[in-house]
Amino acid sequence: MADQTPEQNEKGVTRIDINREMQEAYLQYSMSVIVGRALPDVRDGLKPVHRRILFAMRELSNTHDKPYKKSARVVGDVIGKYHPHGDVAVYDTMVRMAQDFSLRYPLVDGQGNFGSIDGDSPAAQRYTEVRMTELAEALLEDIEKETVPFGPNYDDSLEIPLILPAKYPNLLVNGSTGIAVGMATNIPPHNLGEVIDGCIHIIRNPECTLDELIEKIPGPDFPSAGVITGREGILSAYKKGQGIISLQAVAEIVSVKDREEIIVTEIPYQVNKAKLIESIADLVRDKKLEGISDIRDESSREGMRIVIIIKRGENASVVLNRLYKYTQMQVSFGIRMLALDNRNQPRTFDIKSMLEAFIEHRKDVVTKRCIFELKKAEARAHLLEGLKKALDMIDAVVATIRESKEVQIAKSNLMERFDFSEKQAQAILEMRLQRLMGLERQKIIDELAEIVKTIEWLKDVLSDVRKIYDIIVGELEEIKAKFSNPRRTKISGDSTDIEDEDLIAHETMVVVMTDTGYIKRIPLDEYRIQKRGGKGLKGAETREEDFVTEIFVADTHTMLLFFTNKGKLFWVKVHRLPLGNRTSKGKAIANVLSLSNEEKVRAILQVDKFDENRFVVMLTEKGIIKKTGLDAFSNPRPSGIIALTTDLDDNVIDAKLSDGQCDVFVATKEGMSIRFDEGDVRAMGRSARGVKGVTLGKEDIVVGMEILDKSSKATILMVTENGYGKRTAIDE
Repeated sequence: MADQTPEQNEKGVTRIDINREMQEAYLQYSMSVIVGRALPDVRDGLKPVHRRILFAMRELSNTHDKPYKKSARVVGDVIGKYHPHGDVAVYDTMVRMAQDFSLRYPLVDGQGNFGSIDGDSPAAQRYTEVRMTELAEALLEDIEKETVPFGPNYDDSLEIPLILPAKYPNLLVNGSTGIAVGMATNIPPHNLGEVIDGCIHIIRNPECTLDELIEKIPGPDFPSAGVITGREGILSAYKKGQGIISLQAVAEIVSVKDREEIIVTEIPYQVNKAKLIESIADLVRDKKLEGISDIRDESSREGMRIVIIIKRGENASVVLNRLYKYTQMQVSFGIRMLALDNRNQPRTFDIKSMLEAFIEHRKDVVTKRCIFELKKAEARAHLLEGLKKALDMIDAVVATIRESKEVQIAKSNLMERFDFSEKQAQAILEMRLQRLMGLERQKIIDELAEIVKTIEWLKDVLSDVRKIYDIIVGELEEIKAKFSNPRRTKISGDSTDIEDEDLIAHETMVVVMTDTGYIKRIPLDEYRIQKRGGKGLKGAETREEDFVTEIFVADTHTMLLFFTNKGKLFWVKVHRLPLGNRTSKGKAIANVLSLSNEEKVRAILQVDKFDENRFVVMLTEKGIIKKTGLDAFSNPRPSGIIALTTDLDDNVIDAKLSDGQCDVFVATKEGMSIRFDEGDVRAMGRSARGVKGVTLGKEDIVVGMEILDKSSKATILMVTENGYGKRTAIDE
């Protein structure tokens, strides 16, 4: 049916295939949106509505050096002559072109209320006034010199430009956002100076790599500044045309009296400041964001300033991390570098091909401009040659004119007798008598000589493409010198993804572990100070025949090293241990560590940092001792790492921290002990077996170890399994 032509019945009704009609109508609609509304052109970086607004302002002589005109006047011209759409849509577009927080380099200079970063609406178009910025005029420069194609407006009554000459790569400089049918674009703004440097680099080095180009253009530069965290998204966007970058607000923590404050001075691009503050307040009210007592917006003409006051005793760094995680103080910006190419077809560009398309457009514009100026110069030279020739024989020329009865006859006589062209003859007839003066005659000769030089130069340029590129480079450098300003957005080399532990406040915990491997952490404030006769509080509930083996106090961010009887090491932070209360049993350590069957924890060490000058001393039942630098254990895996290689019938008894200058005290099951200088044991690698630390009897095994300070006057308490104990001074 799709191949059948529509036929009319006797009533004049045409039968058509609804499927085919829907497909064709939707295709026409989608192409109209893609080409005529939603996507920018890679050459001038503008959509049709932006192009028509700027052209209308030029036609009104609404330039940067002229008085402002009412916005309604410009909008009326745009919708009446070039853009048959609603005035609200046109005015909204013009407003955005005037907002310094929306465009990196505004194209419209607005006077009046043009909205704010808080989302305030602009004043009505009858109240505001506009004119072009000087940089916007650079997009239209030379448009009258036949440099770009024109086409009819919507009613064929006027001609409008289909593209602008664009002296700089506006698409990258100001970026663009648009949603078409089945496709979308989101190109971030960039720094004008950096983009121009990239253009010049391509012109001078056409075979340059993308990596070389990225050195010139390190990343987007947003009008609202902020910080881009990580470079992967930038590299992906510049090389493949798509990428996601993380954009973060700029905040500083300051101390004021007895509390801290977070001062936010820059927020991510396109984030509404008022809604950001409102969302923070909502999170605080719903108790999803704790530690904040008040928020103030102290922004003014001098700049943005949001003050977030932290509660006493709270950690401002933790609160700031939560703000980045839960609010729009950190957002993702998805880059998609989609634009129309010179054939009006949508295409995804990498950064080099995008700049190459602009350079090719500029080459075409400069070439057409030179051709236009050459024609104009040759026409002028032709007239001047006629005037010079007439002045050289002025008496005969005057006589010929005087004897002619009519202007047309005089023109014909001049052409016949002196071989003048029609244009030359007309110029002679229109020449004023003052030109007969010697000074005026010399001006004609000088002007002719100057124009001859111009003609030669233009022909030379048109014959050598390298000179056209030199002109492009010169114009780009002029734009850069006049309009470029320093980069606003900083780029952080590393991505700052927020870890869970960054969101955990520092809190003192009591860690309890039992012999059968149950562990928990309890907030220290669950225990209260009691008087001398107090009964005490229960610290842990244990199963029958179980007992507490470890109890110590540590911060939630303290690192714990768990050494097992099989010589393996696991690394866990306190806040990852199961939270319990005083009467709970806790949870099995197997829920926290990947222990094998019959593997038990024999020692827990607290570590604030992995200092290379500290050591871990480990001892086994068979008397094997080993010393390893603490820094060797700084990168364990979830499955654990080998801390000491043990024999099959041997088990690790204990592990202790040392500074390398202490004594080691070892006790055995049969009541024997030995004390020796730690220096007698050399430091070994992680997987080493160790050396013999004590000679044991046939049935004897090691039961304990202590690290002793040589200058200490402390005592050692030894207890037997039947409950007998004694205390002995260590110097014995």
